[in-house]
Amino acid sequence: MLKPQDMVILLKLALEPVRSWSYNQLAYELRMSASEVHKGVGRLDHARLFNKQTKRPHRRACEEFLVHGVKYAFAPDIGPVTRGVPTGFAAPVLSHPLSSESAEMEAYVWPHPEGLVRGAALTPLFPAAVEAARHDESLYAALALLDAMRIGRARERSLAEKMLLETLRRAAE
Repeated sequence: MLKPQDMVILLKLALEPVRSWSYNQLAYELRMSASEVHKGVGRLDHARLFNKQTKRPHRRACEEFLVHGVKYAFAPDIGPVTRGVPTGFAAPVLSHPLSSESAEMEAYVWPHPEGLVRGAALTPLFPAAVEAARHDESLYAALALLDAMRIGRARERSLAEKMLLETLRRAAE
């Protein structure tokens, strides 16, 4: 059974240009242990989202699951207003395309002591993902888009889906 941290691993690998990687290197970049990454890759392979031989995600299956499955498999957990790192439509990747509506929307944040934005707390897919995203702009954007697809209304979900698919396809070229 897939775990939320597997989506972080999947996104990281899908966003990377084709390169050789090790479990230790990926673990360091994702702020996970090497055994967590190894088990996650195994679960992704078992779910047919990843090919262990090529060490790359199955692009079409990955896109399909991220767009249609994640919001059901990993339902959002929303908490009280707190300080944190903006996600969903409050994140920089979506705040500009939706700026005309942003005043009426409540901001969502991943709770973090160094965060500068106040908003409703959205539990990240994996706690270490916040720290990994703070050091990897493309991973941050992808996770924020995924959150927008999990919590947004139809317009935000549609825009986030389009932007995430464009990002993943660009990375696959």
